[in-house]
Amino acid sequence: MLTIWGRKNSSNVMPVLWTADELGLTYDHKMVGGSFGGINTDTFKAMNPNMRVPVLQDGDFTLYESNAIVRHLARAHGQGSLLPDNLKEQAHADQWLDWHKTTLTGPMIDLFWRTVRCEPDQRNPDLIAQAKVATEKALALLDAHLAGRSFMVMDRLTIADIPLGTLIYRYYNIQVDHQDFKNIKAWYARLQDRPAYRKNVMIPFGTTLAEWDKLERSLV
Repeated sequence: MLTIWGRKNSSNVMPVLWTADELGLTYDHKMVGGSFGGINTDTFKAMNPNMRVPVLQDGDFTLYESNAIVRHLARAHGQGSLLPDNLKEQAHADQWLDWHKTTLTGPMIDLFWRTVRCEPDQRNPDLIAQAKVATEKALALLDAHLAGRSFMVMDRLTIADIPLGTLIYRYYNIQVDHQDFKNIKAWYARLQDRPAYRKNVMIPFGTTLAEWDKLERSLV
């Protein structure tokens, strides 16, 4: 039995749960981290000394880091579906998983924390604007890549779409003006057609820190 550790409103846990459900895997989900606690324990530290989620357990095999888990699940259970058969297409999928971490995640999370995870009277408009500019600079590259494409690498969903698709939901649900990225919007609409995306990614997070905390505590 697979066990996935991590609160389901975490942008790092979402790709793992989404991947597992796309693959039709049976797993036990442990809600830890954030307001659920449970990561500052000897048991959890033994699995991940960084004390961060997600963590995957598969028998005596343990793995942390979200994109590593996504890759592992696809290699173990999604060869020819979420993981392309062709080595060059696999390489391109890996490229976009790395791009997600090196280029988009930093500014996107900065924008998220300066808006949703910050009370209105503590928000700095200049820093929000800077984070938005940096986020949309990266998204412009993504939009250009998606021109003429249904998904990131192939004509179907692969691991390349999953971490990026998680951040795109956050971008479009933060209360800022959004650029008109036509190709991203079309891709985002295709993602929303997928039950596993709606279940694991489209989780309301509110517009303030108080709303975030209340919604997190309501998760089961």
